[in-house]
Amino acid sequence: MVIPVHDVNPVRRTPWVTYALIVLNVVVFLRTPGVVSTPLGRGSLGELCRLEAFTDRWGAVPRELIHDRLPALVPTGGTAVGPQGPGCILGPPGYDKSPPLSVLTAMFVHGSWLHLLGNMLFLWIFGNNIEDRLGRVRYLLFYLLCGYAAGYGFALLDPSSGTPLIGASGAIAGVLGAYLVLYPRARVWSLVPFLFFIPLRLPAWAVLGLWFVLQAFYSAGYGVGNAGGVAYVAHVIGFALGALIAVPLRPGTRQPPEPPPRVRPGPWQLR
Repeated sequence: MVIPVHDVNPVRRTPWVTYALIVLNVVVFLRTPGVVSTPLGRGSLGELCRLEAFTDRWGAVPRELIHDRLPALVPTGGTAVGPQGPGCILGPPGYDKSPPLSVLTAMFVHGSWLHLLGNMLFLWIFGNNIEDRLGRVRYLLFYLLCGYAAGYGFALLDPSSGTPLIGASGAIAGVLGAYLVLYPRARVWSLVPFLFFIPLRLPAWAVLGLWFVLQAFYSAGYGVGNAGGVAYVAHVIGFALGALIAVPLRPGTRQPPEPPPRVRPGPWQLR
C-alpha cells in the first residue's frame, strides 16, 4: 500500500473548511470513550462496551437507515457476567436517534487512532485542492453528499446489517475521486514499501488509481462497518460519486506546475 505524504499542488487560498473538518474529527475522537487509552483502540471490556454503545448511538446502522427506526435492544455501555462469560449489556434505547442524521454524525466518529490518522492524512493532503477548486460552501456540500451517498449505498447493499458504519472514509473517498479527475498529473510524494519504505514522487493517477483498485478488489466481500473492519464498498461509492461530480469541472481547472526536467550531468558538472 502506497502511503501519500505530500502533494506538489499549491492552492490560492487557505483551506479553512478542510482544517475545520480535521479539527472536528479530532475533537470528537478525543471525546469517544475507550479509544484514546490505547493506540489501536483495544482496551478493557468496559471500555469496549462503552465504545460499542457510543458507535451504535452515533454511527449509521444499515438496518436503521433502511427501516428508519431503532431496534428494540441496543448496547447500553454496561457489562455483565452471563452463562457464557462477561459481555456487554443490551437494553431498550434510552435516547432518540434520527437514522438519516446518523449518517452525518457517523462521518466524525472513528474507532481507533489508526482509523483517525489514516483518514485525516488523506484529507489533509488532497482536501485543500478540492476546496480551492470548488469554493468553501460547495466543497462542504460536496463532502457531505459523498459521505451520505457512501453511507446509504452501503446500507442498500447490506440492509440487514446491525453493525454501525463510522468514519469519514466515504466522504474523503469522494475527495480522492475528484482529485484524480481534476489533477491526475499532480505529483505526490509517497512512501512505497519495498523491503523498507522508499520516498518517491508519483503522479496522482498512480497513487489514487492504485488506492481505488485495492478498494474495489476488497469490496467484493463488502467489508464490515465498525472499528473492527473496513467498509470498502462505501469507499468505492464515495470515490465514484466524487469523480463523477468533478468531470464537468475539469476543463476550467488550473493544473499544478510541471516538475522541472531532469538534467543529465555533463562533463563540466560535478557528480
